[in-house]
Amino acid sequence: MDADYLIKMANQIGAFFHGESAPGQAPADIAGHIERFWDKRMKAAIVAHLAAGGHGLEPAVRGAVEIIARAQTAKAAS
Repeated sequence: MDADYLIKMANQIGAFFHGESAPGQAPADIAGHIERFWDKRMKAAIVAHLAAGGHGLEPAVRGAVEIIARAQTAKAAS
């Protein structure tokens, strides 16, 4: 999975929800969109990118990927 492509897509999603979401709600909305429409490999790759430092992710997108990472960790623990 090309990290640069995923970063670009995630940031585009972030730009959309930044304008559409209530203040402070964008990370959750972005995470919800990614959870619904990205396949497991894409989600795993963006979470791995975040774990490696998350270079290039906009702040709301970084927050969204953190939400996804926490959900993956919780799911793996159960």
